[in-house]
Amino acid sequence: MAQRTCLSLTMVVMVNATQSLPNISSGEHPGNIMNPVYNWSPDIQGIILSSIFYGTMIVQVPIGYLSGIYSIKNMIVWGLFLGSVFSLCIPPAAQVGETLVIVCRVAQGMAQGTIIAAQHHIWVQWAPPLEQGRLTTISLSGIHLGPFIVLLVTGFICDLLGWPFVFYIFGAYGCVLCLFWYVLFYDDPKNHPCISINEKEYITSSLAQQVSSSNLTTLPIKAMLQSLPLWAIFLCNFANIWTSNFTLMYTPILINSIAHVNMRENGLLSSLAPLFAYIISILGGQIADFLRSRNILSTITIRKLFTTLGMLFPVIFSMCMLYLSFNFYSIIICLIFANATTAFVFSGVQINALDIAPRFYGFLKGVSSVIGMVGGILSSTVTGLILNEDPETSWYKIYFLMSAINMLALIFYLIFAKAEIQDWAKESQETRL
Repeated sequence: MAQRTCLSLTMVVMVNATQSLPNISSGEHPGNIMNPVYNWSPDIQGIILSSIFYGTMIVQVPIGYLSGIYSIKNMIVWGLFLGSVFSLCIPPAAQVGETLVIVCRVAQGMAQGTIIAAQHHIWVQWAPPLEQGRLTTISLSGIHLGPFIVLLVTGFICDLLGWPFVFYIFGAYGCVLCLFWYVLFYDDPKNHPCISINEKEYITSSLAQQVSSSNLTTLPIKAMLQSLPLWAIFLCNFANIWTSNFTLMYTPILINSIAHVNMRENGLLSSLAPLFAYIISILGGQIADFLRSRNILSTITIRKLFTTLGMLFPVIFSMCMLYLSFNFYSIIICLIFANATTAFVFSGVQINALDIAPRFYGFLKGVSSVIGMVGGILSSTVTGLILNEDPETSWYKIYFLMSAINMLALIFYLIFAKAEIQDWAKESQETRL
C-alpha cells in the first residue's frame, strides 16, 4: 500500500499549478531538477491514479486459483520484487510522458495484485479456525498503516530530496523486504524451523478439523447469482472501495486546494486519516468479537451495525465538511473522519461472506475484490473528469455522488444481508451451473 499511495501526495508537486486549464498540452513544465513539474490535466491525473487498479483487477482470479497450486512464498516474493522495480521506474517514465507512467502503474498493479490475491491463502495453512478472524483483521489493518507511514514521510522526502526519491526509497525498501520475506516465510508451518513442535502440532491439528475447499469440484454459480445476500455484499464492497479509494487518493489534492500548505504539512495532515482508520479497524474487530462472544448482539446485527457505521459516517462527515465547516481546522477534522470511519466495515460487510458461505470464501473474496476495484477505478477516473470540467463546484458534485452510492448500497445491504450459511453453500448442496 505504501508504493500505491505515495503517488497521491507526490502528484501535488508533480503537476503544474495551472494544470486545471483545459488547453494545456502534456509535457514537462520548466521547474527545478529536484522536482520536475508536468502539465497533466485533472482527468489525466485521475487516470494515472486509478490505473494501478486495472492491473490489480486483471490478476485477482487467476492468481487466486494458482495460489492453491504453486508456492505462495515464491508468488509473493516475485510480486513484491516486480512491484518495487516498477516503482523505481516511475520517475524516468514521467520524463517520457504520462502514457508510460500509466503503463508502469498498470504493471505495478499486476504485481501488487499477485500479493493481494495470494496472501489470503496464507491463513489457510497458518491460522487455526478460532484465530482466523483476529489474524485477518490485523493483516487487513496494514491497508491503513502503510498509507499512514508513507503520507507522513513523503512530504519531508519531497522537501529535502525531491519527489523522485519517494519512489526510489520505497522501491528500494520493497526490494530489501523481498530478501527478508524469502528467508523468513515458509508455506507450511510443518517446514518452519523456528517454531516449537507443540505450536506446529496445534496449528496442524486444528486445521485438520476444518473442511477443505480443495475438495470442491463445482461452484454453484447460478445459485450465487440469484443470492441477494451475496449481491448485498458485492454492492457494499463496490461503494466502500469507491469511497476509501477516493478519500485516500484525493485527500492531499483537496488539502492543497483549500489550504495551500507546504508538502510537509500536507503529508502530516493526510497521514492522520489512515492512522485513525488503522486504530478503528483494530478496535472494531475487538469490539465485534466481544459483542459476539458474549451474545450481546447476533452476528447479523453486528455485521449490519459496523457496515452502517463504515458507510454512513463518511457521508455525515462529508456533508458537514461541505456545509457546516467554518474554518480550516473543522474542514480538516471532517475530512479525516470521512476517510477513517470507512474502516468500520472490516468488522461488517468485509467478512460477511465468511458467515454465509465459508466453503467458498476464497472464491467470493476474489470476486468481491474485483467488484471493489471497479469502484476504485471509477472513483478516481470520474473524480478527475469532474474536476477537469467544473473546477468551481466540482468537490460538491464529487461528494454528493459518493454519498449517493454509499446510501443506496447501505439500504440494499440492510434489507437483504444475512449471516446464516446459505443453502447453496452447505456441504450437502449439489447445486451446479
